[in-house]
Amino acid sequence: MIRFQYFPRQVVDAGGNRWDWALLPLVLATLVLLAYGARQMIAPYQIGAVLPISLDPTSLPYYLLRTTLRMFIALAASLLFSFIFAALAAKVRVCEKVLVPMLDILQSIPVLGFLSITVTGFIALFPGNLFGVECAAIFAIFTSQAWNMAFSLYQSMRTVPNELSEAARVFQLSGWQRFWRLELPFAMPQLLWNMMMSMSGGWFFVVASEAISVSGQDIKLPGIGSYIAAAIDARDLGAIGWAIAAMGIGILLYDQLFFRPLLAWADKFRFEATGSDAAQSSWLLTLLRRTDVIQKVARAGIAVFERSFTWFRKTHDGTSILARARPAPAWQSRAADAVIAALVLIALWQLSGFIHAEVGWAETGHVFVLGFYTLIRVLLLIALAALVWVPVGIWIGLNPRWADRLQAIAQFLAAFPANLMFPIAVLAIVHFGLNPNIWLAPLMVLGTQWYILFNVIAGASTVPTELRYAAQNLGLSGWLKWKRYLLPAIFPSFVTGAITASGGSWNASIVAEFVSWGPTTLQAQGLGSYIAQMTAAGDFPRIALGIGVMCVFVMGLNHFVWRRLYRIAESKMHS
Repeated sequence: MIRFQYFPRQVVDAGGNRWDWALLPLVLATLVLLAYGARQMIAPYQIGAVLPISLDPTSLPYYLLRTTLRMFIALAASLLFSFIFAALAAKVRVCEKVLVPMLDILQSIPVLGFLSITVTGFIALFPGNLFGVECAAIFAIFTSQAWNMAFSLYQSMRTVPNELSEAARVFQLSGWQRFWRLELPFAMPQLLWNMMMSMSGGWFFVVASEAISVSGQDIKLPGIGSYIAAAIDARDLGAIGWAIAAMGIGILLYDQLFFRPLLAWADKFRFEATGSDAAQSSWLLTLLRRTDVIQKVARAGIAVFERSFTWFRKTHDGTSILARARPAPAWQSRAADAVIAALVLIALWQLSGFIHAEVGWAETGHVFVLGFYTLIRVLLLIALAALVWVPVGIWIGLNPRWADRLQAIAQFLAAFPANLMFPIAVLAIVHFGLNPNIWLAPLMVLGTQWYILFNVIAGASTVPTELRYAAQNLGLSGWLKWKRYLLPAIFPSFVTGAITASGGSWNASIVAEFVSWGPTTLQAQGLGSYIAQMTAAGDFPRIALGIGVMCVFVMGLNHFVWRRLYRIAESKMHS
């Protein structure tokens, strides 16, 4: 029998001692730091006031606290968004038809586009201080985190094994009970790995989100991103090195204090009938399990939460006529399709008028050709990244001891700002006389390849132990082992990683196909360089055209490639 337990039983150490007093300073220090950081974030700084960013390394701990607090606030908002999106898209057919394409569009829109639009709105909501700018920065980080987590939870909810779904029907679980008792616990291991990837991916945008230009003013919020921006402006390589070191320390701290305990705790949610002989460990989780006060508080909180299961339960039993499944009327689906089709036709009509009046059809055709150039780069880069990281991710996921050792390193590599590598690439291409159309392409996947690695690790780490034993007993080896065992086991997770890596690569093409360092500028023919050039020229109609064409390519790729692979994962891999 498979049992999902929300909080582990109380554990006492060999001497029977509790760890309340040992843990108390850690809890108090965390609360003090969070309170101080939150108070500073809502302090009434005046717009236009000078906010100097000191390059003194002693300021980095404070900047690290501010940046980490912003990222965790964005992570919490992303988690809430993922719950709502995945529940609606996986359970309501009409919502799925609208929400999944909408998410495809949102992830293909450049993060800087969100920032430029939202800063003015947030400033208008909070006039007279910088809290609106703080909200805009958090929202920009949110847009770099939410899509990956939402796709992960949606994919997991669509691939719940049939035997677990049947058990939920037998026990007459309501939608609320099914989500918290079955779907979220089943998705928890993979969701946590995607939360780590989203947290790391947010570091790529901290420079843009904390050093903001709006209404002719440069506003730098205290944080690691603004510190890096100031160091780049001053060409202070030493300060950049200090910032990278501080970022590494921050990643190590929240890995040990947040993600590693959660991953060790979530090991109980693995879908298997036998216990795992090698699970991740966490010294903090062990400390929490040995702390009487934490156990009592956790049990009280869980008891309050579980009361909601009685509030949102089915009002009939399994023998009632109300328990019979009732298919939705056909007219509802047809009406929803008609409304969506009407909206699409109206949008196409407006779009054709915009193209005819503002940019012309010849320009539109030229942009579509550039889009095909970028499409080829994206597909080749995703294929190459998959060849490299799928075997590595499977090996790490199947070896929890190595996952413990490499987890923080993988997070640091994923969080390392890829744009710091652009000047090196420019110098190398110029020095060796390389073709920018070919050698600028790898810059597109520097920051997005990690989506594949983290998702494959998550998929491999949730492979049931009995399935591993079965593969060993059958003597599977070589290509047969990959074909019959490894690739099917991680296939849904790989598709999730590939779809987010693909969308991120399209986004990154804007800065990767048009790169400058000092007086040297390199350009590759493609849709990303077109958008970058039009942005620099301030040609808003052509910026809109470029982003619109990018959305068309991303949605087409998702519909004709990734969605088909999703259906294969649902029908064949988890039937």
